[in-house]
Amino acid sequence: MVLEAKKETVKDFVHLLDSYPVIGIVNMENLPTKQLQKMRAKLRDTKIVLRMTKKRLMKIAYSQSKKHNIMELQKYSEGMPALVFTTENPFRLCSELAKSKSKAPAKAGQKAPRDISVSAGPTSFTPGPVISQLGKYGIKTGIEGGKIVIKQDGTVVRKGETISAELAGILARLGIEPMEIGLNLTAVYENGTVYTSDVLLIDETEYANKIATAYSDSLNLAVYVAYPTKETITILLGKVHHDSVAVAVSGGILTSETTQDIIRKAYLEMQSLSNILPALSGETKTDS
Repeated sequence: MVLEAKKETVKDFVHLLDSYPVIGIVNMENLPTKQLQKMRAKLRDTKIVLRMTKKRLMKIAYSQSKKHNIMELQKYSEGMPALVFTTENPFRLCSELAKSKSKAPAKAGQKAPRDISVSAGPTSFTPGPVISQLGKYGIKTGIEGGKIVIKQDGTVVRKGETISAELAGILARLGIEPMEIGLNLTAVYENGTVYTSDVLLIDETEYANKIATAYSDSLNLAVYVAYPTKETITILLGKVHHDSVAVAVSGGILTSETTQDIIRKAYLEMQSLSNILPALSGETKTDS
């Protein structure tokens, strides 16, 4: 019975491996059951299928799959591995898994994932040793209504620094959950190539801004060198029209588009001349 169950598991994994174009491998080590349930719920409405079994059975499934180079994923089996199957591209998979992560309290010995701050405002703490504990981390406090009040925002630990047991306790009592627990993607397979998570994890906003900047710069360059494309042709024709009108006005060439500007130019020159002539006339009389 046990052997048959294992065979069915392998068969199921082989089917999934051969059916989905993108396969990711994640590490579920130290992931609490409660957090896993939350993530499963978040992934339920996505195109991602999560499956877990023993490493040995996964290895057998890799060997029986028709996918080229799929065995390469075995190298990235870390901790408690599980496989995710999707029709999304690797970057979207990485993004979806990142979004599915949940916040969690800090534990002693963990590294701060970012600068951790405490916000100004009331607390549930009564006056006592906690005042000196908060002061130890540079947090200014006061007493209002028999409770400790944090006077101003303050950073208690910097990104990459180790969180002490004392600080972890304070953050927990303040309801601050600075850590993230989730499916840690280690690698993704697509079309025979395996991509590691450091390649796939990108800042989408920053990436979009870079594309927008590149588009703007290339458009400006194309206009500058008068390179015609469907994006530049309207701008180039407008520039040519503007320049040709300017040349016609400068040369006094009368057209339906230049007449008004030429008359305005002549009028301004006449006014300028009329202001200069009296002065020149006065100078001539003085000299005589």
